[in-house]
Amino acid sequence: MTSTPQGGTRPPRPEAPRGRGSVFARVAGFSFRHRAAAVGLWLLVLVGVWVLASAVGDDYREDYSLPGTDSQRAVELLEAHGSDQGGDSVSIVLHDEEGIERAEVRERVEPMLTEVGALPQVTGVVSVYEQPGAVAGDGTVGYATVGLVEASEQIEAEDVEEIVETAKAAAGDGLGVEVGGDATRKLAEGEGGAAEGIGILAALVILVFMFGSVLAAGLPVITALFAVGSTLGAIVLASHLFTVADYTVYVMMLVGLGVGIDYALLIFTRYRAELVAGSSPERATVSALDAAGRTVFFAGCTVIVALLGLVALGLGSLQGVAFSVALTVLATMLASLTLLPALLGLFGKRFARHFTARAAKRAARGRPAPGAAWRRLGAAVQRRPLAALAVAVVALGALAAPALNLRMGMADAGNDPVGSTSREAYDLLSEGFGPGFNGPLVVITDGGEGGAEAAAGVAAERLADVEGVAGVTPPAPTGDGAVATLVLFPETSPQDVATSDLVHALREDVLPGIEGETGAEYLVGGATAATMDYSEKVAERMPLFVAIVVGVSVLLLMAVFRSVWIPLKAALLNLLSIGAALGAMTLVFQEGWFGVEPGPIEAFLPVMIFAIVFGLSMDYEIFLVARMHEEWERHGDHRLAVREGLAHTGAVISAAGAIMVAVFGAFILSPDRMLQQMGFGMAVAILVDAVIIRCLIVPAAMQLLGRHAWWLPAPLARLLPAVELERHDAPSPDRASPEADRAASGSPR
Repeated sequence: MTSTPQGGTRPPRPEAPRGRGSVFARVAGFSFRHRAAAVGLWLLVLVGVWVLASAVGDDYREDYSLPGTDSQRAVELLEAHGSDQGGDSVSIVLHDEEGIERAEVRERVEPMLTEVGALPQVTGVVSVYEQPGAVAGDGTVGYATVGLVEASEQIEAEDVEEIVETAKAAAGDGLGVEVGGDATRKLAEGEGGAAEGIGILAALVILVFMFGSVLAAGLPVITALFAVGSTLGAIVLASHLFTVADYTVYVMMLVGLGVGIDYALLIFTRYRAELVAGSSPERATVSALDAAGRTVFFAGCTVIVALLGLVALGLGSLQGVAFSVALTVLATMLASLTLLPALLGLFGKRFARHFTARAAKRAARGRPAPGAAWRRLGAAVQRRPLAALAVAVVALGALAAPALNLRMGMADAGNDPVGSTSREAYDLLSEGFGPGFNGPLVVITDGGEGGAEAAAGVAAERLADVEGVAGVTPPAPTGDGAVATLVLFPETSPQDVATSDLVHALREDVLPGIEGETGAEYLVGGATAATMDYSEKVAERMPLFVAIVVGVSVLLLMAVFRSVWIPLKAALLNLLSIGAALGAMTLVFQEGWFGVEPGPIEAFLPVMIFAIVFGLSMDYEIFLVARMHEEWERHGDHRLAVREGLAHTGAVISAAGAIMVAVFGAFILSPDRMLQQMGFGMAVAILVDAVIIRCLIVPAAMQLLGRHAWWLPAPLARLLPAVELERHDAPSPDRASPEADRAASGSPR
């Protein structure tokens, strides 16, 4: 008989018949028995997808259009009136302390500009000596404008390299030549291969330390590589049908490797426990998938739900990223449930000998049973749950506080590595023409009583006197004369808060007054204004996104755990870990801690990190609380359930968290600022979640909730589908005896 929380007794729950298994158990058994076919099928998928992907190539492209914003309406208005928006441009920036207008300098520059103009990706060159205002006041800095046949994101890096090499050939004898513009920033970006390799190597080291076998450590990594590799090929094909940005590949690898290794680890750890308990390799595989496979499935579903919640934002390329990463998580989940059992079938006998031998040696040396240290930690937290909860929450709250000042934007050439041609050109233009020269605003004039050009002229006079404006160009009408364009240079850099304030002042205060005078409509556009609009649109739509993701995840966990408080607690704690990650990102990348170049946080990263981390945090929540729920169902003792749940999962969650931190943290080594920010933010979030939240806050909260943790109102219980997450069979052999447990907790008999 088993004691209940009310002091009575109840009969133990009957064991499930060994012959009956869940769909996960049946899939595992099929994959184990037909292991050659399962591995061959995955290999066929991987090779087949890449054969097709190699044949058609990729069509990555970005879409930052935001219907309804001033910057997007400005683009559409120019396109409607024949302004050529198809191509882009770069600037060849010249610098000579003795002056770039000297005859000997011109003799070297003009032939170079002619040669650049003849390159296949160039539509034309406007010489530094032909453009009004293209030479700085002191004559030491100037620029030539190079028109491109394609937009910056479409032009190949090799073509940009050719332009740069041709331009730099004129350098020397005191003349410096750099090339700036969005297209040249491709040359400052590095590949992510080194970061991925370092992350995988670190994961292997952790797994070898955990399992004591290179082969055992390699299986989770192989499973992840198959899944991620297949998905990458599929996304190459999908890029022809959907808008998929080129950076999506690195985000997919970042998440896919971490999640894939994580999921396989959860299953493999349960498999090892079954082998040590004396099960045959096939029985161990089926039992592991019957238990841990359910956890992986529902954990994967929460990640996918969180990622697909990004669709609610309706932000162009971000939807493609969300879809791609969700597909990657789905593939890693399927690989863990089908490919991993097949691999266990191939190497099961070797694992059985290895793991049982290690367990025997451990017992012979008198070492404590696995989980003893975690059991003691759980008991310590239970003795002082309020203190543990208060200290942990205050610490995380302090780390999250800087996120209140988080400023979103987009990195520009000013954030590129020092020494890159794009960064050098940026700095030279700022030095010669002022910091606002690298982020001009485009003011579009539509109509007007005296015509667009006249109305634009009136606006130019007024805008030149506005505080924060360094200068305004004369009006440039379109071919049909219906629209005219002004280029306005702020006094501050594109990422400066003062530049955003200037855009708001122009739109809300200055231009409406001029509209009343001229009868024209004025729109503020350009890359700087578009970045500001994008950031503000993300911030505006984020509450809806958070509500959708949190709401669906809470309902899913209510169905899984038959509880109201556990899902609400999980959601609040996940928000706390994400807040801590955003706070750390703010300190490092926005405030410039540890010598990092200060700048705004990439506009789409907070929502992307929220979606991914919220889902991954639910992985650990499900894995830990599912084991607590299993013990609760078995014994009805909430104190014992908390300790045993932590004892059985603490080591695995720590190892999984360490692997995630290693994989994500490796991307901090990438030269790409966006990948650095994302890798750092996710590494901090997982570290906080695995160490502080799952090992301290969750046990403390579960202790304080007691038996109420498993309360679900009857109306909700009838509405929600019944979902069994854990397998109810015989207790695991590595659980301590009741006497040992009481000794660990200090509780009386």
